[in-house]
Amino acid sequence: MTTTDSNHPHPVAENIVNRNFQPSRKNETWTADITYIPTDEGWLYLAAVEDLFTREIVGWSMSDRIDSRLVVDALAMALA
Repeated sequence: MTTTDSNHPHPVAENIVNRNFQPSRKNETWTADITYIPTDEGWLYLAAVEDLFTREIVGWSMSDRIDSRLVVDALAMALA
């Protein structure tokens, strides 16, 4: 299963973090990722948002579908 395609004509966001993973205050820099977990009932997808200053997960979402809603829900939780 392929979930990432880097060979596309779409614009790529600027790298404003520039590998600075030591922010000076809370909520200055967040990072996010999606992973998949095999279960007896099929794949379960997990999206997480981490605050790099506190190293805490500030938002997350789980779904049996890997779609934009998965990411939007994790970001909405982080913003709340």
